[in-house]
Amino acid sequence: MTRTQVGIVGAGPAGLMLSHLLSLNGIDSVVVDCRTRVEIENTVRAGILEADSARLLVDTGVSDRVLRDGHPHEGIDLRFGGESHRIDFRALVGESVWLYPQTDVFVDLANARARDGGDVRFGVSDTSVDINGPAIRFTDSDGVHQEVRCDLLVGADGSRSICRAEVPESVRTHSFREYPFAWFGIITEAPRSAPELVYSHSPRGFALISQRTETHQRMYFQCDPETDPAAWSSDRIWEELQARVAGPDGFTLNEGPITEKTVLRFRSFVAEPMRHGNLLLAGDAAHTVPPTGAKGLNLALQDVRVLAEVIERALLKNDSDALDEYGPRALDRVWKAQHFSYWMTTMLHALPGATGFDVRRQLGELASVVGSEAGSRYLAEGYTGWPSRK
Repeated sequence: MTRTQVGIVGAGPAGLMLSHLLSLNGIDSVVVDCRTRVEIENTVRAGILEADSARLLVDTGVSDRVLRDGHPHEGIDLRFGGESHRIDFRALVGESVWLYPQTDVFVDLANARARDGGDVRFGVSDTSVDINGPAIRFTDSDGVHQEVRCDLLVGADGSRSICRAEVPESVRTHSFREYPFAWFGIITEAPRSAPELVYSHSPRGFALISQRTETHQRMYFQCDPETDPAAWSSDRIWEELQARVAGPDGFTLNEGPITEKTVLRFRSFVAEPMRHGNLLLAGDAAHTVPPTGAKGLNLALQDVRVLAEVIERALLKNDSDALDEYGPRALDRVWKAQHFSYWMTTMLHALPGATGFDVRRQLGELASVVGSEAGSRYLAEGYTGWPSRK
């Protein structure tokens, strides 16, 4: 049996960042995850960091690698009618985003916790939690049964959270939306097709042209949620992607061998409250968003930034009311991100059953965004991230 102040279920970026922030304030924690470190490192996820997320990594001493190996993006291209229209974040709001894969964020955080002697236990099994204890029970990677008793329990264990299920049905509200389309995603060995992300609206459906490195790129196109990736040949994939970005300006994609194919379903979800007694939820355990607005990882990091602050006040300053602030403060940003992600998604995707009116209305909306400084600034503010507030 181990005794600690904060027990954290989930060793992804949310759980590790929370553990790191708590350690800076002298608060002990134990983090457990059913996945091995290698498994997490090899799970391809989002790659766009808001300005505040990048600063959080650097300013708290996790790593400055995002500044050295990441790529600052000062805007995006909205492409419709076969033409690209740049939204200049730097000129509009004075901020950039960073192309920096979530796997690298995880590696930086895992290395920081190892460097600082953090107690992180990967590859556990049979995990269960007791919110009344509170406690975490599991079998460690050596097959030994373990129990971690703590003052506070944090569920940062993803969208299939076991911690979230411990909140009684009588006091919880789950808000959910499933979208009628998905993204067909590929990784290709090819040079970059554009210096920044390209969001393309076309009669055939949406496409996103993203990047990972100088030699490996990430691209997506809208598809049916039941699409079987194995049924699509490389030639067919490239034909579809090229068709969705084609236009009179002659823009084409650099092609190469496709090394990965996946289908990503679209869901929006919010669990309220984010605190129940000594249990607190963070990241995907509390909410998920469609990837269109690049908000998932950033919301998780902002959750734990707020959570670390209120835990410090609760445990070190005997402020018993501090934990009450966590949910409302986090949810304020969560619902803004839900709206932004929904807006970007419905503006850019081909909607099932859409009439000619619906399509022309979408084009009118896109023209209004790129043709108006106010419209462009709204997109830039949401994409780069709203200023954190107390």
